[in-house]
Amino acid sequence: MDPDRPLVPASGRPAEGGSEPVISGALDRLTDLDKRIIVALQRDGRASWRAIAEAVGGPVTTVSRRGQQLIADGVVRVAAVPALGADGPFDSFFVRINTAPGMQMRVAETLAQSREVRFCTVVTGSYDIIAEVIVRGGATRYPQHVAELQLIEGVERWRSDLILHVYKVSFDWGRQLYGELLGPPDTVEDEAPPTHAACAPEHFDSADRAILSALRADGRETFQSIAERLGMNESSVRRRFERMRTTHCVDMLALVPSAALGMAAETFMTVTVRPDRLDDVARELSAYPFVRYLAVLLDQNALVCEVISPSTAELYAFITDSLAHLDGVQGWTSSMELVFLKRGFIETPWWRSQLASALPDRGAIASA
Repeated sequence: MDPDRPLVPASGRPAEGGSEPVISGALDRLTDLDKRIIVALQRDGRASWRAIAEAVGGPVTTVSRRGQQLIADGVVRVAAVPALGADGPFDSFFVRINTAPGMQMRVAETLAQSREVRFCTVVTGSYDIIAEVIVRGGATRYPQHVAELQLIEGVERWRSDLILHVYKVSFDWGRQLYGELLGPPDTVEDEAPPTHAACAPEHFDSADRAILSALRADGRETFQSIAERLGMNESSVRRRFERMRTTHCVDMLALVPSAALGMAAETFMTVTVRPDRLDDVARELSAYPFVRYLAVLLDQNALVCEVISPSTAELYAFITDSLAHLDGVQGWTSSMELVFLKRGFIETPWWRSQLASALPDRGAIASA
């Protein structure tokens, strides 16, 4: 993939089934160049270090070294995962959970280990945990899929809402800080997720899935390395991956804590909207760059919106100057995200270190 890769240290590939913790102090040592590299990786996690160097305006060797160090330190994790439609029909449920006192992290950790859980975060407000559960085969299979999850020790209340439609999923919210790296808005690919009808199980064979399995562990592993491990031709691996990417059968993720880019406030908002204005309000909210995720729920003619902003002051300005004045908005509830354990089916590499100093048995959790 990248002729400059031999110049840099090991990729920091996480262990199977888990994530390496963030090296102590790594977030505090980030330079402006580091942050620009992170934003470029958010835009394309498999871009060559040479292409990233050209985008950020730095020497290739320096960008290569710093980029690989960010991955090795656990500040960034790049991964490729099959699109949702890759395993057939599905429905998504937005889940809000209350736990017994002191059990939030225990429950969240168990949820994050489930294959059905796409994202999981500990929050403030009326609920303790927010998660998304994917039900393969459709909503009628929901009871059998979630029965085990609802029995997790510490779960006291479980509320589920069917996600009817997703308007926006943005993986390059760093545009707010370094928009020039990503090009003007009119050149950016539509952030609304593609329909997954064109991506079905029959579009994958065992070789495709083996390639994606390798890229799930390390999204920047070279095609040559994957080919050697799988006993395939490098050009075949490359061709298969590009086909899956072109047909939207694979999602590339570059996971990074928002604090690494100076974004101090991550918030989930449930916005109640007048029924006749639901679609219009959703499209207006989608235009805001700091709205990372936006979907409509089945219950209470509501939108669920994830907002990533530089500060609580910026969040306040968004609520009072923008959200409150949108025609059709009737009200909202909000939950500040405290610890994000999983996003896009991938465990974040920093949550264990983030919690290690706050938990009594932090040593066991940090090394689990």
